[in-house]
This record gives sequence, C-alpha cells and structure tokens, in this order.
Amino acid sequence: MSAPLLSPEALEAALRQIGIERYHNLHPFHRALHGGKLNRVQVQAWALNRYYYQSRIPAKDAYVVARLPDPALRRLWRSRIEDHDGDIQPEGAEQNGGIARWLKLTDGLGLDRDYVVSTAGILPGTRHAVDAYVNFVRDRPILEAIASSLTEMFSPNIISERVSGMLRHYDFVTPETLAYFTPRLTQAPKDVAFALDYVKEHARTFEQQQAVLDALRFKCGVLWAQLDALDYAYVSPGHVPPGAWRPRA
Repeated sequence: MSAPLLSPEALEAALRQIGIERYHNLHPFHRALHGGKLNRVQVQAWALNRYYYQSRIPAKDAYVVARLPDPALRRLWRSRIEDHDGDIQPEGAEQNGGIARWLKLTDGLGLDRDYVVSTAGILPGTRHAVDAYVNFVRDRPILEAIASSLTEMFSPNIISERVSGMLRHYDFVTPETLAYFTPRLTQAPKDVAFALDYVKEHARTFEQQQAVLDALRFKCGVLWAQLDALDYAYVSPGHVPPGAWRPRA
C-alpha cells in the first residue's frame, strides 16, 4: 500500500510546522542577540560571520537559475541575485544590493571592510555550513534546491524582532546600521510566493514531498549550525579557533 500523498495545503502546513520547530529564532544565541544580552564584540562576531552567508546567497541563486529549464522561471529567480548583488549602477554610484547594505552594518559596528570581505576571520563552522548549503543547491534536484529556500517563510517575523530588539538594547546600533533588513520585509514574501507555489505544484509523489520537507529541515540546520559555531566561540565556553577573528586588545 503506497504512502498517502499530501494535498498542497497539507504540504504547506507541514513546511510551516518545520519552521515552528526548527527555525533559528529558537536558538539561544539568536535570543541573546535580540534580547540585548550580547556585548559589542559578540555582535561584531555575528555580523562578520553572517557576511559570508550573505555573500554566498547570489552564488546559490545562480545555480538555481542555471538549472531552471524555462526562461520565465529564470527571469523570476534572477531577481534574487539582483536583490543581493545590486543592479548595474552608474560609475561612481553607491551600490544598492543586500551585500552592500550588510557591509554598512559591519562598517557601523567598527569592523574593517576589507577584512570582512576577505572572509579570512570567519569561523570554520560558518564556512562549512554555508558551503554545504551552496553545494546542496548545486547538487540536489531542482525541486529540493528551491524548497531549501523556504526558510524565508519565517524571516519577516525574525527581521522585525531583530531590528526592534537591537535598536532597543544596543546604543552602538542605529537605523542606518540596520538598513539591510528593511527591503527584506518585501523581498522575502515575494520570493516565498514563487518558491512555495513551485514546490506545491511540482512535489507530486510521496517521495518528492518527503524530499521537499527534508530540504527545508536541512536548511534550518544550516542556519542553526552557524549560530552554534558563534555561541561556542564567542559566548560559552568561548573557544575561538585558530585563525578566526578576535577583537583587538
């Protein structure tokens, strides 16, 4: 007897339940960050390491574009790359993408921009988790690659919580510093609408539906692992691995 197939609505509900159980807003480091429990050095470490994730998102999306068979679908997904990399600007104009805005965050926190961009000081756990995600999107079936992006279903709430919490608790953070997050409140829902519709339409067998759910679990694990690495290195027990960033004495 074959396993029961979920309706599109039930599949969406199962995906959302994964977020309720596994999204990284539940992580102790996340809660400490938003609750004002971290010091400046720990916030700097978070921003520095998170840059690597932000910088690799366009590469991940480029793999999706390369594998989509339909030009209309490629055009839709391509907007994600422009959201992060920015679009073409006149010579000398300031770049307007998400990566540029993230660098304003690290600038505002007092980190050297060239050092941040080099990614020389990121934690090994950060690098391995992010690279695993990019490789997953490159290597797994396109349905799973798209499903792995659906952590964005849960991001608007975490963004609102992050911005309000950090502005309330940290006097070294300003609205300008956190400018990365405002556009994501409209970009993420747009991206989710396409990816969710695609997954619900194309996950047509029990095995495909289970693969979609596993892909989202995997992505939640990628985000969780990054916070595990930060917590271990910069909070408790505070073991910073060789070569990783340390604040200047």
